[in-house]
Amino acid sequence: MDINKLSIIIPAYNEERTIHLILDKIKQVRLTNNIAKEIIIINDCSKDDTEGAIKRYMAANPDMDIQYYKHEVNKGKGAALHTGISKATGEYLVIQDADLEYDPKEYNLLLQPILDGFADVVYGSRFMGGSPHRVLFFLHSIGNQILTFVSNMFTNLNLTDMETCYKMFRTDIIQKIKLKEKRFGFEPEVTAKIARVPKIRIYEVGISYYGRTYEEGKKIGWKDGVRAFYCMLKYNIFDRSM
Repeated sequence: MDINKLSIIIPAYNEERTIHLILDKIKQVRLTNNIAKEIIIINDCSKDDTEGAIKRYMAANPDMDIQYYKHEVNKGKGAALHTGISKATGEYLVIQDADLEYDPKEYNLLLQPILDGFADVVYGSRFMGGSPHRVLFFLHSIGNQILTFVSNMFTNLNLTDMETCYKMFRTDIIQKIKLKEKRFGFEPEVTAKIARVPKIRIYEVGISYYGRTYEEGKKIGWKDGVRAFYCMLKYNIFDRSM
């Protein structure tokens, strides 16, 4: 399939220290077939100088296609993603956290099944392949595996990493789905709904993972896991609207 542009959706909350670093990494990436990059940043009402860091970066890099949006009140990561998805103009889009846990060099890994004509959606799995993975929290790993297992039972998919940040979607498909979850319930909701799209082709590729500790800025906690279970029940059983 021919792709002219990839939209990169970056939700940002209190990422003043790292936002320029992830943008540098995106800038350095040369996409297969010289696919253009559209970067869409959504500042979810950060309390630090995330906005200043972004605007300084944009001024210093006028050659980059960066669009900046700001929520006037904090709405959550899911809400930031809703905004970014609605603004995307590339044929495909990918979600990129503003921290340094995921490596933009691996966009080409996610693009390959699409360019080969096999996939409409590609998930980047932290639990398959031989790429580097930082050794961190045992309970997080077990929690992710349980959430993925339960999600798979409902969706009849065989994903290994439902909670991954790296999800690449065909833009016209994801823009037609009415997403509701405003915080970390985005992952189980979008997985439940994308799995119900007729004849959807979902692939998974192994990626690396450079996880952060809580001291380094990791934000997700046990309450988000509870919410994820609730969302799996809600969007797979009680609310099957698209």
